[in-house]
Amino acid sequence: CSFIPTYERPAAPVPAAYRSAPAPQGDGAVAQAAAALPWQEYFTDPRLQQLIGLALTNNRDLQVAVLNIEQARAQYRITRADQFPSISAGASATRSPDTVNGGYNNSYSVGFLTSAWELDFFGRIGSLKEQALAQYLSTEEGMRATQVSLVSAVASGWYTLVADAELLAISRRTLETREASVNLTKLRFDAGATSELDYRQAVSLTEAARATLAQQQRQRALDENALALLLGQPLPEDLRASLADMRLQQVPALAPLPAGLPSDLLIQRPDIRQAEQTLIAANANIGAARANFFPRIALTAQVGTVSNELSGLFKSGSWAFSLAPSALLPVFDADRNSANLDAAQVGRQIAVAQYEKAIQTAFREVSDALDSQATLQEQGRAQLAQLEAETVRLKLSDLRYSNGVSSYLDLLDAQRTLFALEQSVVQVRLAQLQNQLLLYKALGGGVTSPTPLANTAATAQR
Repeated sequence: CSFIPTYERPAAPVPAAYRSAPAPQGDGAVAQAAAALPWQEYFTDPRLQQLIGLALTNNRDLQVAVLNIEQARAQYRITRADQFPSISAGASATRSPDTVNGGYNNSYSVGFLTSAWELDFFGRIGSLKEQALAQYLSTEEGMRATQVSLVSAVASGWYTLVADAELLAISRRTLETREASVNLTKLRFDAGATSELDYRQAVSLTEAARATLAQQQRQRALDENALALLLGQPLPEDLRASLADMRLQQVPALAPLPAGLPSDLLIQRPDIRQAEQTLIAANANIGAARANFFPRIALTAQVGTVSNELSGLFKSGSWAFSLAPSALLPVFDADRNSANLDAAQVGRQIAVAQYEKAIQTAFREVSDALDSQATLQEQGRAQLAQLEAETVRLKLSDLRYSNGVSSYLDLLDAQRTLFALEQSVVQVRLAQLQNQLLLYKALGGGVTSPTPLANTAATAQR
């Protein structure tokens, strides 16, 4: 029999739908769910595919997660082995004085024996086996969750490096323009056509651009170091060289993803499935704690041959066997078993809370990505229109200053605004890509060749 409580999946503590879920498309097209969309199909850029492949091979966190699976599988096999008797072969020889007749008594024996094999009438070992199996499955889902995070992190790191390269190109171009402007202003100042104030303002703006360039060079180096840690190796030289000519607008578009319903997350997200397996393990532990209140029945058995002469070990009539069953019923344990049961029940409550928190976290991540989609798109459109207007404004300000219609301050203000806006456009584009990555990850995308839990359990039991 088994004292494991009947498992019931807790209700998802989230709304039935997302507030900002996009309306279904009217042309009947159905986008593929993120969890069913391999990363090789979602990220179509060959350079990014190469990086993700390197990370899946070399990343140390993922390697640890895979090794944790092997350790959990071995622990499950150890626990499962307790359900079967351990049979040993042995031989013994004794020689003792004969106090009655004098001389010595000899005894020789050879045989097989099993010692204290517990007959699991009340399911204690079976409950521990179910607990170990659930822990193994939880570890496997943990590896998948690590893989999902790794794929998303590598893609985000690559897009960040592309954005860094674009920002550096903007800063270098701006610095060159401002250095030329300083030279021109210096000539005008030496010729008495402008004031020293205009010259000093031009120098200040140029040095500000130089400082921004240095800051972005430092940030690019840090971002490359972070990506190298994810890859488990330095960034390949060919990919590093290709960054100089890349722009975020050239990054292949990411496929649209259907959000589905919050209930879909229960089967799509590896971290939620991991939390549920942890809950199942805690539930099985209650069964083992309950079984401790009942007798433990053990069997010690031996079969073999016994003789007082070594030459007579395998002769007819020397074979013998023995059975020694025993039952141990707890009478007084200073409330140990009750405390053990209480701890198991509290452990299940903790696992329920962690499972519900995992669902709420997943719902929040999907909601964040959906809520940001439309606003980021509108922000990007507005900033592109503003960039076009500021580009024209700079040309007009330069023309007006050259003709003496406006002051140099107007030209400097236009230059500052355009430089800041060019950087902001890149940053918003990066935020859009990272938001799509967040949605892909939040919906459970990024797992390579997922293995159904049923197949995994069957593999472990074999």
